[in-house]
Amino acid sequence: MIEAAKGAGADGAPAASDQYVQSLARGLAVIRAFDTDHPKMTLTEVAARTDLTRATARRFLHTLVELGYVRTDGKIFALTAKVLQLGYAYLSGLSLPQFAQPHLEELALKLGESTSAAVLEGTDIAYIARVSTRRIMTVGITVGTRFPAFATSMGRVLLAALPPARLEDYLAAAEIRPLTPRAIGTREALLAELATVRAQGWCLLDQELELGLMSVAAPVLDGPKVVAAINVSLQAQSVAAQPDPERYLETVRAETVATAELISADLSAGR
Repeated sequence: MIEAAKGAGADGAPAASDQYVQSLARGLAVIRAFDTDHPKMTLTEVAARTDLTRATARRFLHTLVELGYVRTDGKIFALTAKVLQLGYAYLSGLSLPQFAQPHLEELALKLGESTSAAVLEGTDIAYIARVSTRRIMTVGITVGTRFPAFATSMGRVLLAALPPARLEDYLAAAEIRPLTPRAIGTREALLAELATVRAQGWCLLDQELELGLMSVAAPVLDGPKVVAAINVSLQAQSVAAQPDPERYLETVRAETVATAELISADLSAGR
């Protein structure tokens, strides 16, 4: 299901704010319902993914059709390229993806693995750049994809860099629970892991977001401030099949950290 709002009440609207516009939230939920795995949907499918009634979903879909954000043949609905305008203002003022992309491409070519960059948004990470060599997760990852920060290597790198007060705010808002049998599931365990990440300057995640998936992440800095993280995604089975898995992971770590440093240098020089 598509989550309309954090902390929403029974009707989907946050009880804590009288500034909340439910119709806008629902319209955005309809747009977010379309993704890599659901590029085209029927009215019934959109309603199911957004927890809206068919009548409500129909009104939003046809409004989006009239505005040019959605197209339909009368039965099947799909987004149009016009939705890209919604994120253009943000991306056009954010030079980080442009600095990161060529370095991520070089890193992916060197290691033969997918690479990504992400920033912290609320309790999630949001992907801002991606070079995919193969699909190794059950969920397709593209620019804009979000995952819980605590359960990702890039998220932990970003959380480890937060000032204490902001980290406390994050912990108060986030739902820390194990996503796999191998995963951290308590505040205390997460804080201990963040202390390790903070001390060593990188993070290795071993099948905590999804079984079979490993990743190595390092921070990207703009001057003294951590502004993003990059990672390399790995298949646990492929790592185990290496002649020397530990040495291979060390190589991936070194290359990831070095690439993050190159992006940081370009970012600082480009300001």
